[in-house]
Amino acid sequence: MSLKVVPLTGALGAAVDGVDLNALDDASFAYLRRAFLEHCVLVFRGQHLKEKAQLAFARRWGEPVVTPMLKSLEGYPEIVQITNPGKSNATTEVWHYDASFAEAPPKITILSALVVPHGGDTMWTNQYLAYERLSDGLKKMLAGLRAEFVGARIARFMKTDPKDIPPGRLHPIVRTHPETERKALYVGHWETMTHFEGWTAEESRPLLDHLYESSFTPDNIYRHMWQPGDVVMWDNRCTMHFAVHDYGDAERVLNRVTLKGEVPA
Repeated sequence: MSLKVVPLTGALGAAVDGVDLNALDDASFAYLRRAFLEHCVLVFRGQHLKEKAQLAFARRWGEPVVTPMLKSLEGYPEIVQITNPGKSNATTEVWHYDASFAEAPPKITILSALVVPHGGDTMWTNQYLAYERLSDGLKKMLAGLRAEFVGARIARFMKTDPKDIPPGRLHPIVRTHPETERKALYVGHWETMTHFEGWTAEESRPLLDHLYESSFTPDNIYRHMWQPGDVVMWDNRCTMHFAVHDYGDAERVLNRVTLKGEVPA
């Protein structure tokens, strides 16, 4: 097998060489699945996947879903085309999990790069490590604790009618990955998390901010410099990401597919 997986940092991320995602056999997929669960983010260069091929690849991992509040690509309801919204409308310039406000947030996100400017990198952080680096005392306190996740940030940027904003959802602050059984810190920006269950917002904020800010230390980040034809996939159950908007009005086009996930537990 010519397929090769090369780690990109000591924390997370791996580049995959020697594979054509347009013609993926079962043995190669089984190898990729093991690598994905180990590295959390996989990078495939030079794939140039068309829409049908991206969906076919995505379906090997799970069920593609239609993303609420975002416009789908014509003819492909499961694909959202990510374009340049302008710096002032960039919803993703915070560390976040995709759709953490949903009852069952997506488990995997797959991006295929069509047009790439200078800049526009995406970063990921390993939330397994973010949890494992906490003190034993803090881990004990967080066990069983839930927090409310809301969709207010994306709704504000999308100018969504308030009645269409999904209700807040209570999720565990430490979730267990259903496949690896490892624990990951499940947190978010202050606009996406409001308070701990049974706590006031004022009581919750200092600890929520500490947990959030401790997640993205420099030694816990992979930063991807996009090239046309790249396909990057990540595990939305154990990584947060941050899309950098440093490319002004330049064109940037990526096709995104997200896969149906599980209720965090």
